[in-house]
Amino acid sequence: MAEAGNTLTLETTKGPVVIRMRPDLAPGHVAHIKKLVGEGFYDGIVFHRVIDGFMAQTGCPHGTGTGGSKYPNIKAEFNNEPHVRGTCSMARSSMPDSANSQFFICFGDAGFLNKQYTVWGEVTSGMENVDKIKRGEPVRDPDKIISAKMS
Repeated sequence: MAEAGNTLTLETTKGPVVIRMRPDLAPGHVAHIKKLVGEGFYDGIVFHRVIDGFMAQTGCPHGTGTGGSKYPNIKAEFNNEPHVRGTCSMARSSMPDSANSQFFICFGDAGFLNKQYTVWGEVTSGMENVDKIKRGEPVRDPDKIISAKMS
């Protein structure tokens, strides 16, 4: 059971996705995402890069994968948590400390990402809705996060 205040619910165009945030793994990333959620940053943001069998990426204010929040990038918090189905992890450039607002949800095992990207949560319900997100790079007429709320 997730502790109070670390449950993120994404209302998407395909249905709700509930994520258990893991401050024990990535306290800086969890705090950053909570701040963005509290400001409504993720509301209306699209899933701009969705690769079948790999992951669905979101969190770019431009919908292109080129943007982030108004805040500075966050320092990497690489951990031993594996990238498996339902893992929530931060997107970044080739620079380790370049994560900002973009994150992805794994559709399946992606062990090649282990210890190179910061895992900060896991989907606890609604993975079937993640599976329905429209695929593409970029996605035409993409699905989006209608609202993101903490509880």
